Amino acid sequence: MITIIASLKGGSGKSTLTFNLAVWLAMAEARVLLVDADPQATLTDVVEVRKEERFNPILEVKDKAALTQERLRDADETLVDVGTADMESLRHAISLCDRVVVPVPPSQADIWSTQRFIKMISAIERDSPPEIVGLINRGDTHHAVQETNEAAAALVSLPVLRFIKPRLCQRTVFRRSFSEGLAVFELEPRGKAAREFLALTAALYPHLVG
Repeated sequence: MITIIASLKGGSGKSTLTFNLAVWLAMAEARVLLVDADPQATLTDVVEVRKEERFNPILEVKDKAALTQERLRDADETLVDVGTADMESLRHAISLCDRVVVPVPPSQADIWSTQRFIKMISAIERDSPPEIVGLINRGDTHHAVQETNEAAAALVSLPVLRFIKPRLCQRTVFRRSFSEGLAVFELEPRGKAAREFLALTAALYPHLVG
């Protein structure tokens, strides 16, 4: 399956999510193709850190030259990290993918951005539309703060988008693990972030955990 992790708004945490998913998929013994089509190359940087530290499994990342149907299908699971810094690559990746996963921080601006992104995806010519999956990323950790639940309710109401309940909260361990070249479930396997992430993988890849 070709999965794009993307959004129209910066700061959504897409590179962190892509990296964690790639490590998990590799551990699940799936043949993973990882593509960094974002000029910022954040995903490439963290993969290099992981290589330097010799953490297993080792990941390999390709650049946007791998955005062809033949290359993207040459794996069990393909993950593409792409953003608005290269709109041509973003549109091209959408034209080739099976699904678009949209991480959405809990703010009204991000909801509006997601609405615009859905319209953009729908306007791209292809034989059949990709699945669009939305999830809350960088959610509030305090139960008294209602903005995360309000954002989730807004995503549920968006046409076309399939909202999944498992959410990732704003936790320091995500930043720390990313800088060390580790997935959150490697750095703190018993932590809250690891539990949240593993619940998300079960929703995104049920065929690998069933």
